[in-house]
Amino acid sequence: MLKQTMLKAIPATLALLLACAGASADEEGLHGYFRVGAGSTSSNSGGPQGCFGLGGNTMKYRLGNECDAHVEGGYTGELAQAEGVRFVGTVWVEAHANNSEFGDAKVIMNKAYVEAHGLAVLNGGTAWIGKRYYYRPDIHMLDMQYINMNGTGAGVDKVKVGPGKFSYAFFKDNDLNTRDTRGWMSTTSATRQNFIYGDIPVSKDGSIDVAATFISAQGKALDSNKHDGWQLSVFHRQDKVLGGVNTVGVQYGEGPAVGPGLGRMGSSGSTLLTPDSTRMRVLDHLWIQPTWNFGMEAVVLMQRDKSDAAGSSTWTTLGVRPVYALSRNVKLALEIGTDRVTVPNGATQRLTKFTFAPSLSAGPGLWSRPELRAFVTYGRWNDAARAAVNAANNGGPIYNGGNSGTSYGFQVESWF
Repeated sequence: MLKQTMLKAIPATLALLLACAGASADEEGLHGYFRVGAGSTSSNSGGPQGCFGLGGNTMKYRLGNECDAHVEGGYTGELAQAEGVRFVGTVWVEAHANNSEFGDAKVIMNKAYVEAHGLAVLNGGTAWIGKRYYYRPDIHMLDMQYINMNGTGAGVDKVKVGPGKFSYAFFKDNDLNTRDTRGWMSTTSATRQNFIYGDIPVSKDGSIDVAATFISAQGKALDSNKHDGWQLSVFHRQDKVLGGVNTVGVQYGEGPAVGPGLGRMGSSGSTLLTPDSTRMRVLDHLWIQPTWNFGMEAVVLMQRDKSDAAGSSTWTTLGVRPVYALSRNVKLALEIGTDRVTVPNGATQRLTKFTFAPSLSAGPGLWSRPELRAFVTYGRWNDAARAAVNAANNGGPIYNGGNSGTSYGFQVESWF
């Protein structure tokens, strides 16, 4: 009876936590993010809202094109203080559903870690142990963390060394054992070491981050199909570009270090990936806010995935999201994105997506949230992309033999 009562109390407790406005994610207090919407699609089959993307190793443009529901949040607070050293703990939970309802969503723990601040030996840096988000810059309009070092581990962060700051982290990924068809024990786990030397000044308002990952597969003594991997990424960040930031990145990875999917590199993918499995990516992500009532986000990206078994595939994408504020609380947003994917021994896939979204917002800026949106989205693709678009849609293959579709609805997005 007590257990049932506690389980019933969990949703209410989460709702209370996430309803409270608080500090941002790097400050003490309550903080989080959520997006929830309701929509439909002009399709003969009806049913859930349809979204437009090519799936696979690509990402879709997200404005008016998110068929899921997502909420995450938690609390950061000081646990203890001794002789100038502060111990700060963070807990963070998430619920995600691939439709507009949360009925089948599972609540999972994404953060549970403690940091030690103020240790003289770390020269301004911190030490930490636990499960956490870690070094995951993103392209917001694609919802793409082009590098992501999340996981459970330990490390030191942003220790001042020379002109920049050094970070080291050790993680244990995919920490599971299984039995194969022979009845022998096998494992999907790997150890991962991440090295970052960042905030290196190279020009006025410009800096460079260098991030490396080294992955060691476990269970190689019992299974010769397990492989190690590595990746190296270099990012140049230019601040104060028309009131915004421009980031240029070059990335290369081999084996498990190409990542677990969803565009990520820096954490462990499958240790069955051989060293001939490679990913090379070049990107330019820009956002600007030149006036109080006009902002814009834009991206250009090229990614090539290659292996002896699967051949090579190249994804190129170009997108822009201009946002114009009619007043302090009313904005108009337009998003246009086009994707092109080459596949081995097949025709090139092409998809273009347009969204118009009038919004009520907490402010006129590009990043002002909460934002209450209405949207109309139109997608069009070629014959070669038809199967991929149907397979990638959350609601199933509702587009059938068509080459275009229109969706419409409402969405709220907020972070705090």
